[in-house]
Amino acid sequence: MTFGVDLPKPGTEKTVVRFILAVRIRSEANLSGHWRAKAARVKSQRSLTRTMTSQKLRELGLRPANLLAGDGCLVVLTRIAPRSLDDDNLARSLKAIRDGVADAFKTDDGIKSKLKWGYTQEKGRPKQYAVRIQIERRHS
Repeated sequence: MTFGVDLPKPGTEKTVVRFILAVRIRSEANLSGHWRAKAARVKSQRSLTRTMTSQKLRELGLRPANLLAGDGCLVVLTRIAPRSLDDDNLARSLKAIRDGVADAFKTDDGIKSKLKWGYTQEKGRPKQYAVRIQIERRHS
């Protein structure tokens, strides 16, 4: 299942960064529980994502401002789990990850951002949970 912006055709854009976070993404819309537990989970996921994205960019010698120049970047977030979510729950469950990537780029993730977003999911093995983050430079 894929939605968000149109995903590029293979070979039409250069993949800049691609890595996997070993984190379990849950459907926030269907979870009940204390607000403090949710806040801690969101804070942890956002912080981990910001740190790992920044680290990967540094390892490759890439500066966020340079990547955002021109047409910006397409960020595809892929949830890997044994069971899938419907598309609205998928986007909502990946919100902390999205915010962490935007934090690493020191930009907002809103409608006017040079970061464009796509969401996919893949079936994982039993008890396999992760998120793949793929950042591609956009070209006109």
